[in-house]
Amino acid sequence: MSGIQSRLNAISAVTNYKSTATPLNFAETKPTDLFGSNVFSDKVMKERLPRAAYKSLKKTIEYGEKLDSALADIVANAMKDWAIEKGATHFTHVFYPLTGMTAEKHDAFLVPDGNGGALAQFSGHMLIQGEPDASSFPSGGLRTTFEARGYTAWDVTSPAYILENPNGTFLCIPTAFVSWTGQALDKKTPLLRSLQALNNQAKRVLKLFGVETKLPVVSYAGPEQEYFLVDRHFVFTRPDLLIAGRTLFGAKPAKGQEFEDQYFGVIPRRVLAFMMEVERELYKLGVPVKTRHNEVAPGQYEIAPIFENGNLATDHNQMVMTVLRSVAKRYGMVCLLHEKPFAGINGSGKHLNYSIGNAELGSLFDPGETPHENAQFLIFCVAAVRAVHKYGALLRATVASASNDHRLGANEAPPAIMSVYLGAQLADVFEQIKAGAIKGTKKKDVLTVGVDTLPPLPMDPGDRNRTSPFAFTGNRFEFRAVGSGQSIAGPQVALNTMMAESLDYMATELEKAVKGNPDKLNAAVQILLQRVIKDHEAIIFNGDGYSEAWHQEAARRGLPNLKTTPEALPEITSKASITLFTKYGVLSESELHSRQEIYLEQYCKTIRTEANLAIRMAKTIIFPAAMRYQGELASTCANLKAIGHDVKMITLEDATAKLRSLQNSAGDLEKMLAGVPHGDSLKEAKYYCNKVLPGINEVRAWADSLESIVADDLWSLPSYQEMLFIK
Repeated sequence: MSGIQSRLNAISAVTNYKSTATPLNFAETKPTDLFGSNVFSDKVMKERLPRAAYKSLKKTIEYGEKLDSALADIVANAMKDWAIEKGATHFTHVFYPLTGMTAEKHDAFLVPDGNGGALAQFSGHMLIQGEPDASSFPSGGLRTTFEARGYTAWDVTSPAYILENPNGTFLCIPTAFVSWTGQALDKKTPLLRSLQALNNQAKRVLKLFGVETKLPVVSYAGPEQEYFLVDRHFVFTRPDLLIAGRTLFGAKPAKGQEFEDQYFGVIPRRVLAFMMEVERELYKLGVPVKTRHNEVAPGQYEIAPIFENGNLATDHNQMVMTVLRSVAKRYGMVCLLHEKPFAGINGSGKHLNYSIGNAELGSLFDPGETPHENAQFLIFCVAAVRAVHKYGALLRATVASASNDHRLGANEAPPAIMSVYLGAQLADVFEQIKAGAIKGTKKKDVLTVGVDTLPPLPMDPGDRNRTSPFAFTGNRFEFRAVGSGQSIAGPQVALNTMMAESLDYMATELEKAVKGNPDKLNAAVQILLQRVIKDHEAIIFNGDGYSEAWHQEAARRGLPNLKTTPEALPEITSKASITLFTKYGVLSESELHSRQEIYLEQYCKTIRTEANLAIRMAKTIIFPAAMRYQGELASTCANLKAIGHDVKMITLEDATAKLRSLQNSAGDLEKMLAGVPHGDSLKEAKYYCNKVLPGINEVRAWADSLESIVADDLWSLPSYQEMLFIK
């Protein structure tokens, strides 16, 4: 271990840290009382709104009925009074632009009264609509820079909430963000549109089965959020972590995750204190976080919520990321949400547990005890399989980014090939349907542990597949390819719209076969299921998604393997994608082209930033350290020769050769950056992918090889073993 000051500071922080937060006495403040205390919830609305206003607003929230604009002033006044009672001085329309981040502009409640005083003012118009300057947000060509007007529109289905700061609080109102012409400039607008499309088509299928529900059919989401924690003293001395969020350099430590002793291990004291405060803050915001644990890689952790409405889950996940970052600072740490902050160990994902249904119906992906007899479930499940087969390339594109490219394909992250894992029970049912003779369903067995004092355990009818990107896990599908720092809105927009199209197809086929005669439904379902399974069974794979054999088999099945972002993103504007999104009114062709342009631009900017960082760090940090070491070796060699020892110092020759290679590779990378083509964003992205990124890796290879030989006291960059194991 080195004696550099950053390491000493980190050790001191670990052993002597003191939380800046006042400990919460849970005996006096129960978690149940804390939960949702800063949310303008149903309970608060019921208490503060007139009965008629409350009922009208409730219909909009629960049943998706059109909002009565006359309610706006009533709701705004109640919301303002509630927020001011909680210490709020400002309000903000929170929205989610295509940067992937959360955006907000704060406005004060107070306005001068003309008599030297001030009044608190918040009207219905101010609640419903805001106008942040949209010129600096990415638009992908939807408008020119000088066309600055953009509107935020109140999303009544996602409750307002209070965010606390040591110096006060402010009211946050979730909103959609659109241009002056009504085009979506954000993540929320297409998500809300996709939910409408999903509801319309799901209800057509349900109607065929005689099922009616007053509530809209929605998507449910439960994103498992993975992240790394690193002592901030390390981050301050690592320009790559500080700017890029990942280590561009770092030799492999003697120990990584191969002992598998981190996973579900005892949570370190400082980390656990951090987790508890994160949960406390999220409880106040009504975020239903449930699970916390150590993840596989050293320094890696996970927080997971309970399932909830997909729109609300998306807003809540943005809150989770914000709270993780802000609370980490109070504990002397930095929360890294990059998908691959450290090479050679697990990256961080955001497993999106996805289902559809509502409070009356439950999950429509729930097979029940006898899935082979549950025709309604089979129609919805087969529709999902069909959707992933038809639009797998699009689904891959929704998780494409420079950072996620580093993660996909290894260390429990799924490959870029989209496939569906069904498990033993469902796979068996599908085979029976395909053969045309359904005999039954594999039952749950009892697992006998072999210890008399332990009870028999019910055994699930199928295992889990950690290498599958889209796996059935009991009553939902788990989409494992979403990156840790990404919004879950994009994948949900695609999944909802894909499902809408697939359910539209299933409903249309059944309606034609039944022709108003319910007695024909059973036979029509069997024929349709058999045909669709045969047509789309190529997407079903229950084996090892990492194996080379699967990659070869997937190619034979015609499944795309879009390994990089420049390969994947054009799928957003493919003919099939444009037809899909425009048919259901989720995204227009111009909105799709804008998103592709934005994501390509983000990819290029990310790689260029990393390349500039790599060159600067190589020249100003790594090369000087290695030169000093070379000088020490040369001095030692000269001293030995001076006393008559004519020795050949292999270490000196090795260091000199590696220094020369580092210098050359950094120079080559500079030339590559100078030769980037401009004018065509896809061509530019491919250049960064195929030329610049390998150039960065070449610089890293020589720098990491130098780290393994340079004297530890000369190497100023904190090492992997320090950053990962000092907690």
